[in-house]
Amino acid sequence: MAKNLEVSYLLDFYGELLTQKQHDFLVYYYDEDLSLSEIAENEGITRQGVRDAIKRAEAQLFDMEKKLGVAAKFGELAKGLGEIKELADDIYKYNLEHSLSREINDNAARIMSLADYLGENA
Repeated sequence: MAKNLEVSYLLDFYGELLTQKQHDFLVYYYDEDLSLSEIAENEGITRQGVRDAIKRAEAQLFDMEKKLGVAAKFGELAKGLGEIKELADDIYKYNLEHSLSREINDNAARIMSLADYLGENA
């Protein structure tokens, strides 16, 4: 994952644990694509001050992920749910083609629905 995407991803998980300024600076820099100079001008501080704050905030995000692993676990969960959905869909299609059991189709559809729900609400 490209570093700027990784920082944005980690910001989604841990952003609320940063100071408001750190959070804002990362959002401006990574999500709104403002330059260091633009952020400095808007915030009334030096470009170097913005850079230092961003670097500290990035380090905190990476440290939190190293210690807690929430973003990695979420990625694994999303991947597993996707695989569950694909397998349930395969069962559903196989069962339809071979006219085996309505109960199997209903259960496979329910599994796909639950996987969608869990993926959306994770």
